[in-house]
Amino acid sequence: MKNKDAFSGYHPTISFLYFALVLLFSMCLMHPAYLLVSLTGALSYAVLLKGRKAVRFAVAGLLPMALLAAIVNVAFNHEGLTIVTYLPSGNPLTLESMYYGLAAAAMLASVVLWFSSYNEVMTSDKFVYLFGRVIPALSLVLSMALRFIPKFSAQMKTVSEAQTCIGCDTKTGSPLKRLSSAVKIFSIMVTWSLENAIETADSMRARGYGLPNRTAFSIYRFDARDKTALAWLIFCGAYLISGWMAGGMYFRYYPTVKAAALTPMRASFLLVYLALVLTPVILDRKEARVWQSLKLNV
Repeated sequence: MKNKDAFSGYHPTISFLYFALVLLFSMCLMHPAYLLVSLTGALSYAVLLKGRKAVRFAVAGLLPMALLAAIVNVAFNHEGLTIVTYLPSGNPLTLESMYYGLAAAAMLASVVLWFSSYNEVMTSDKFVYLFGRVIPALSLVLSMALRFIPKFSAQMKTVSEAQTCIGCDTKTGSPLKRLSSAVKIFSIMVTWSLENAIETADSMRARGYGLPNRTAFSIYRFDARDKTALAWLIFCGAYLISGWMAGGMYFRYYPTVKAAALTPMRASFLLVYLALVLTPVILDRKEARVWQSLKLNV
């Protein structure tokens, strides 16, 4: 299977470790600068993987959700000393709660974008490869569930279109007719699901699932490129965690907004974090330039 970008071709361990790091820092670092860097990196990678689809998702799906999160925080959180005005309920609207609401919205948006990229890169095969020996039953169930949902949706769309062609449309006609068409489609999908489950069970049995000392084939090899990437991720993770524990990323919203003074060392933490979140994009651009130079030399 062709990889969607250069980073997707790395070993599953590298991909999983990368997403674990960026998700951890995205959820734990509430400093506005780090939130902006995380959001920028998550959106850049999502656009690289999905193109315009990621932009539409960010505008139509994430933006309203982020704004809702910010509004809810302002409506129910009244901490802070800088009062801007008073709400109709009589509760104060503070500047600090507005800042925190925006920060929470940015954090939520970046986490959702990172998870969308995770779903594109970490396929069910990679997940089973990583955790199949540690938690075989759970990893198998999760991979099958993740694979079943898009497969079910595609089959549902195919069945609905076929039923529409023969006059069983769920969007037109009387309510009774639409209900009858919906029940027919539901019956077809239940039958398909049961048949698919039987076929899956037979396929697993034919491949020796559950037998002792069963061997497994894997296409993933941990090469020199993966070792370099692992060293880079370990360095970034250790450097950022040490800065986090030392208070180099300190930022508070209550009772007043206060941040740690900017020093060259604290600036280096931000630069390393920027390099970490942009790692997939940088690798993809680098590979694209290499391919372009090879084409010119041919």
